[in-house]
Amino acid sequence: MSRISGVCGIIAPIVAFSCILLAVSFYPPFSWTDNALSDLGVQAEPTSILFNYGLIASGVMALVFGIGLYDLLGSTVSGKVGVFLFILASLTLIAIGVFNENYAPIHWYVSVIFFTSFSLSMFVLAAALLKLGRLRVGLFTFLVAMSAATPWIAYFTARYVEGVAVPETISALAASMWAMVLGYKMLKKPSHSPM
Repeated sequence: MSRISGVCGIIAPIVAFSCILLAVSFYPPFSWTDNALSDLGVQAEPTSILFNYGLIASGVMALVFGIGLYDLLGSTVSGKVGVFLFILASLTLIAIGVFNENYAPIHWYVSVIFFTSFSLSMFVLAAALLKLGRLRVGLFTFLVAMSAATPWIAYFTARYVEGVAVPETISALAASMWAMVLGYKMLKKPSHSPM
């Protein structure tokens, strides 16, 4: 299971960002500073198809990756809580694709839960990794959590752009980098051993 989860951790971000960038390319009016990424999910095909199904597919892969995280980090309370939050983030990523902006206010709720639960999961998983003595990957996870949370804190305090596509993208890039690094570590480590 660890290897399958590792592969999913590496591939999920590639699928997500490939579909997002393709969706953007099919919708020239999209503005990184004025729009939300989710605005792509309610445009004409193929933009909406690429965006929504890309999120659903990457969310399913993130879920499989999360199950692998439980196998590795579920031995501590903080590991269990962190993985629960990560799985919640994965499920709400799927929900963002299923319940696009036409399904207000559900879409807003699942979007907020996704970005909040991912950032929180990183902080908790960082604590779990540090408790297991994995200093380097624990500190890396903490830095990713800070990188994912900071654009949102800055957005709500300084409102540096009109739309939320920029903080969404920065936060998602941090998540993607983390998933790919840990996915690679899962592939390199024996099953059921801490990273």
